[in-house]
Amino acid sequence: MKIPKRLQPLVDDGMVDEVLYQLMSGKEAQVFVVRCGDSVRCAKVYKEAQKRSFKQAVQYQEGRKVRNSRNARAMGKKTRHGQKEQEEAWLNAEVDALYRLAEAEVRVPQPFGFVDGVLLMEMITDEEGGAAPRLDDVTLTPEQARAYHAKVMADVVRMLSAGLIHGDLSEFNVLVDTSGPVIIDLPQAVNASGNNSAEQMLERDVDNMRRYFGRFAPELLITDYGKEIWALYESGDLHPDSELTGCFEHDTESANVDELMEVIEAAKEEEWERQERLRDAEQDED
Repeated sequence: MKIPKRLQPLVDDGMVDEVLYQLMSGKEAQVFVVRCGDSVRCAKVYKEAQKRSFKQAVQYQEGRKVRNSRNARAMGKKTRHGQKEQEEAWLNAEVDALYRLAEAEVRVPQPFGFVDGVLLMEMITDEEGGAAPRLDDVTLTPEQARAYHAKVMADVVRMLSAGLIHGDLSEFNVLVDTSGPVIIDLPQAVNASGNNSAEQMLERDVDNMRRYFGRFAPELLITDYGKEIWALYESGDLHPDSELTGCFEHDTESANVDELMEVIEAAKEEEWERQERLRDAEQDED
């Protein structure tokens, strides 16, 4: 295909040999599949600030480190220079997070370089070598759901042990390759120790995963990994290999069993309706 303007510098520098095709276009970036020597990789081209629909909410930016104090002051005053520096900080957030998390053994795409707003990284593939599906696009057995949920929770623990929270984790930001879940899309990654909303964001990430995997393994719906993980973090007892139970004692009141059963039944019904829609779609194709 014709080389996009934003990818031309990487071609000129020899980092990319060929642009094969566009993989996707999202709210914050376009992703192209490229050939680099004998390897096939992804090039994530971030959109300019005014063209992105994802808002750089103060909630996400709080606690991010800015090395240059002059730049930090400019960002706080919203000057033209400050806006430029804020944009640079936003663009670098995902790159920094990927390197940091890869080192912490969290399963994320391996980064290979960042040039002029373009992130070159590992392409996550399926068994045939094509682009791996999003978690939302796969149907899981109860056993797979439990195993994948455990893997994601382990990665959330490693992520927090490295000082970061995804901040927007859902079935739409997880790919599934031959070995299981791979966490993607980290431009809004949160500094856990410097953000007042860190606990809330961690619990939201974990609850999103609980609800999704609970469609296939309803017993996961009554777990409370988010509060358990945060309690361990706050007490200084969280480490990369912490063993979790999924239990957290909120108070001395007994659990409302009827309410929990209603949640489980609702999840079962939602999954049944989803399967019906899939079957209807398959019949329409036939």
